[in-house]
Amino acid sequence: MTSDNSGPLATTPLYDLHLELGARMVPFAGYAMPVQYPAGILKEHLQTRSHAGLFDVSHMGQLRLHGGGAAAALERLVPVDIIGLGPLRQRYALFTDDNGGILDDLMVTNGGDHLFVVVNAACKQSDIAHLRRNIGDRCEIEVLDSHALLALQGPAAAEVMAELAPASAGMVFMDAANLRLDGIDCFVTRSGYTGEDGFEISVPADRAERLARRLLAFERVEAVGLGARDSLRLEAGLCLYGHDIDTTTSPIEANLLWALSKPRRADGERAGGYPGAEIIQRQQVQGVSRKRVGIRPDGKAPVREGAALVDETGNRIGTITSGGFGPSVGAPIAMGYVAQAFSAPGTGLYAEVRGKRLPVSVVKLPFVVQNYHRG
Repeated sequence: MTSDNSGPLATTPLYDLHLELGARMVPFAGYAMPVQYPAGILKEHLQTRSHAGLFDVSHMGQLRLHGGGAAAALERLVPVDIIGLGPLRQRYALFTDDNGGILDDLMVTNGGDHLFVVVNAACKQSDIAHLRRNIGDRCEIEVLDSHALLALQGPAAAEVMAELAPASAGMVFMDAANLRLDGIDCFVTRSGYTGEDGFEISVPADRAERLARRLLAFERVEAVGLGARDSLRLEAGLCLYGHDIDTTTSPIEANLLWALSKPRRADGERAGGYPGAEIIQRQQVQGVSRKRVGIRPDGKAPVREGAALVDETGNRIGTITSGGFGPSVGAPIAMGYVAQAFSAPGTGLYAEVRGKRLPVSVVKLPFVVQNYHRG
């Protein structure tokens, strides 16, 4: 299998297991990844919502930042409170550029004696270069090529994890722990990308298949591919980098003010100091001309990424950035950017699809209730 650039695709430590399970493999961010298994995307999606799904997300970048100055150094690159992040706690963060755009979104965990960072696969090399260029003289940057990453997601995830590691039962959303799973030392966070309760497990690559097989041996756990991962995150209102957020979108436009820690906001005690801070702070105070919103097509036809959004007179006022069928919703759903004047829930618009204008409505995100375990 080759990439779009005709070069060989990288594989994760679970590649052979995916083939054994009958996965349909596709190129994704330079890797051969399972988009679905024989059950199909719809069933895999509903399996995760009702029981538990196991995802291979080993294509993501895993890093450790070492040194006493790592937290302060990383704060120079994100509008997030890293200095105040407690031991074994995790936080969502954003790399921003000088124009206030988003270079990537990432997860940062205080591992006690280091920061554990997970970045998107497509941005992995540029993120590593960004870190080395800007803070490489202030902390040691270790790339964990030796580790795989598994995500166990769904309402049965806690029960399964508790059987393997009873200490996991005491974890709440965004907690982290060093746990021994089936005799394997793992670094685990109670987090995920589906809107469900669940765990992400950093495991040595040479033990990943053994752990995956152990998890799949549970009756309520099934393998789930990237197709259902995308529909699950869309229902949960979660952004996909390169689609819903990128360097042309600011955190404020993307409706991610919640991700900007209060100490780092315009009126915070450690305001600014990261790329694009003046622009983002000005937007926080003065507002923006467009916003990311949820979109519900009125009919059964899906509205896909790239479709124009227009008002009743045909003036273009926005664009769809993610769209598809929401299996849990039982209807097509989408996200996109619209002019601020059209961003209120209940606003009626039209999406242009294959030369036709389909009625849609702006709705509040998320499309399904997020079931994170907050204790």
